[in-house]
Amino acid sequence: MNEMEDLFGEARRAADDLYQLRDTYFPANPADKISELQRKSDLALSLLDSLPLEQRRSPIQRATYEYLKGKILDVFPDYRKEAEDHLSKAVKLNPSLADAWLCLGNCIWKKGDLASAKNCFTLALSKGSNKEILCQLSMLERRMAQGSENQAEIVEESIQRAKEAITLDVKDGNSWYSLGNACLTSFFVTGSWDHSKLLQSLKAYQNAEKDERMKSNPDLYFNCATVNKYLENYERALSGFEAAALKDPGLNAVEEVQKIVHLLNKLESLSKGQARAKRHAALASSRAADNLNPLYKSISIDTLSEGLNKAVAVVGKVLLFVKHESVAPLYYLVCDSNQLCCVLSVYGISNDAIKEGDLLTLLEPYYRHVDFSWKGKCQAPE
Repeated sequence: MNEMEDLFGEARRAADDLYQLRDTYFPANPADKISELQRKSDLALSLLDSLPLEQRRSPIQRATYEYLKGKILDVFPDYRKEAEDHLSKAVKLNPSLADAWLCLGNCIWKKGDLASAKNCFTLALSKGSNKEILCQLSMLERRMAQGSENQAEIVEESIQRAKEAITLDVKDGNSWYSLGNACLTSFFVTGSWDHSKLLQSLKAYQNAEKDERMKSNPDLYFNCATVNKYLENYERALSGFEAAALKDPGLNAVEEVQKIVHLLNKLESLSKGQARAKRHAALASSRAADNLNPLYKSISIDTLSEGLNKAVAVVGKVLLFVKHESVAPLYYLVCDSNQLCCVLSVYGISNDAIKEGDLLTLLEPYYRHVDFSWKGKCQAPE
């Protein structure tokens, strides 16, 4: 290896170390991270600029120099025009430099020019299949879907990009993480009702966790906990949010824990009250059960089996709509003819579709009994 290659190699390693710091260092004070990135980037730039001018005269050498300088300058979360200028020079000098196109796309994305950023990623991908580029393109497409008329289609493209990345390296945690994010986004843009999207997302996150390199990614733990929250796997959600908070205090993971605990306490408290309302609801539910479709057997809440209950129905009256801060599910306190209450979780409907006082016939209900202890307190709303 000659001296020029050795110096470029050292500069590349310094840039890689800089980005490793960006992706794994999450101090309690975000300003400390910026300070450390500034210090490390200054050192990396000094190393790069130590290359003698006569050893970066050819277009290929100059392109490599401009690319590394732009990449180092772009490590910060805010847009830097100087970084864009250097990266633009790099791709003009060497249009085949795929990583320079990728970095330029990331830089332009920060100033809000999403269409130009996608063009850069597409050009980078044209140089050859690359899992990192596909993951960035998947992430960008999810961002472009926001507010568009064809959200679902764009998010589906994002899913396909992530799947393509996985085919290139089935053990790459970041590719699985991208797929999990895309499936979670699809759940929201298609009406927040399709459990299969959540299950696909959860499986992808679990595969991502198998990659040791992903254990330093707090967003993986946070997003996986979010999916578990929507799937009502509360204990897993609480553990996931706590793990995310430990890895990055800047995330609002602690607040998410507090919201879940508050919701479960609220549901448990409501389930134990409402004595008078239960009596009225029981009478109404009993009358409604008389008109039930004969294909279904009317049963009470206490005879439901865990999981899907085939060919049965529960008739109940809505006592309360339980307000909370999550998008889904919607929660209702429902009472049956035996004055037994349960919490009804409903996905994919508007807030006003079911009202307090409504009589509901729940055909083939899916039943879960929630009972676990968190920080010494039992959480047991059914």
